[in-house]
Amino acid sequence: GERIDRDTRGINHKEKRKGSSSIMDKEQTRKFIAEAWHKEDGVVQQLKDYISIPSASPMFDAEWNTNGLQEQVVDLLSGWAKKQAIASLKVEVLKHEGLTPLIFCEIDSTIPGETLEQSFTNTILLYGHFDKQPPLTSEWTAPFEPYKPVIHENRLYGRGGADDGYSIFSALTAIAALEAQNLPHSRCVLIVEGCEESGSIHLPQYIDHLTPRIGTPNLIICLDSGTGNYEQLWLTSSLRGLIAGTLTVKILEEGVHSGTASGVVPSSFRIIRQLLSRVEDQDTGKVLVPEFWTEIPPARIAQAKVTADALGAAIFEELRFVKGARSVDGPIDELLLNRTWRPAISVTGAAGLPSLESAGNVLRTFTSIKLSIRVPPTVDPKVAAAALKAVLEADPPYGAQVTFTAEKTSPGWDSPALAPWLEESLNTASQEFFDGKPACIMGEGGSIPFMGMLGVKFPQAQFAITGLLGPGSNAHGPNEFMDIPYSERLTGAVSKLIFDHHKAPK
Repeated sequence: GERIDRDTRGINHKEKRKGSSSIMDKEQTRKFIAEAWHKEDGVVQQLKDYISIPSASPMFDAEWNTNGLQEQVVDLLSGWAKKQAIASLKVEVLKHEGLTPLIFCEIDSTIPGETLEQSFTNTILLYGHFDKQPPLTSEWTAPFEPYKPVIHENRLYGRGGADDGYSIFSALTAIAALEAQNLPHSRCVLIVEGCEESGSIHLPQYIDHLTPRIGTPNLIICLDSGTGNYEQLWLTSSLRGLIAGTLTVKILEEGVHSGTASGVVPSSFRIIRQLLSRVEDQDTGKVLVPEFWTEIPPARIAQAKVTADALGAAIFEELRFVKGARSVDGPIDELLLNRTWRPAISVTGAAGLPSLESAGNVLRTFTSIKLSIRVPPTVDPKVAAAALKAVLEADPPYGAQVTFTAEKTSPGWDSPALAPWLEESLNTASQEFFDGKPACIMGEGGSIPFMGMLGVKFPQAQFAITGLLGPGSNAHGPNEFMDIPYSERLTGAVSKLIFDHHKAPK
């Protein structure tokens, strides 16, 4: 089964706009975006409505396919999209059986003289997602809550606004701003998926289905990344991959009084500690499995030094350490490389441990922990996961039952070199919409699975990966916010990139 909602404004592709301008008016663009954001039923209000829907990505919501929450989100976003003043906009909602829904938008080229066939090889692919991380409700600080949007000091608080609900609004408003000035633009397609936070596991089937209609993009704009500050445009040069899995140690068939068993039966928790010491240096955090490492390109090392000079201690000052605590040792550029080009293991959950209130003097039967492992951009996460499993399960201490299951493996991504036109456009866009400041480039420690897929599928494409996740925005955590002024400026910069693309050498 496939549900398709389609809205087709469809004009004849050959009916290009006559007398189109060749100069983008940045002030007119700013005003257009500001009005789109702040009118009564504008983008800010739409994002409030989006935040209010208590949806979550499939990995975190066992009833995602029956509770109708994703459908509520899709109806909201696609309903807004269909009202936008973009002449040839086509909006579809696709829902394959057993998969999360996906929003697909197509917009014809308005470049004078460009044929339909040419436009399919001169396409811009824009990407975002609408699924959310879990709420973590108890960890939010009043008056902020995950599903009750609050604006405070020009920031919109609530789950998912910055990651990544804003993306469809930014992408389509950027294009509408061009059409409002009668400016030409290339053919554009927009994909907004509902499974990114679960590793984009449903996306490949949709991409296979849509491939003939996507065409061959030569520019990919992703709106799901971060920013080093709120003062200029930031471009992401690399993304780490991810392995998420469960390590379980079982030692007993039933719990036993600790007075009887301790000293005779080894604790499953101690065995877990032993196993973790096989794969991570407990003093430094260094991952000890060779398959998790790769050589860092010299250009990325140099880039980390430039970013360290630009950001300084801000890269860790935004992290809310308890009083007296500090980051791991090292100069700032090395900390940046730790975060972007080196593997790291985190324990993010546990099972088999009773609450403190109900914990008795009993030696437990098992311990399970959830491991979240970030891998360098060019490391194959499947190969790394297999190596990790082999190390953890080999020669189990005391003959315990040890299993490691990787539930999720997502590839990283390393950007190709920027074409001269794109590098110039990024700098100009930043200067025009961020008060004269140039664009900056840095790697990100998170993952966007779709970028790895696209890098393989469209190896000749240029990438512009950016987003709103700046200092303090705390995506995935409590008190997540979207900086409203930055979201407007970023949308203006995206509009500039789309405009400049139509003039780029082919």
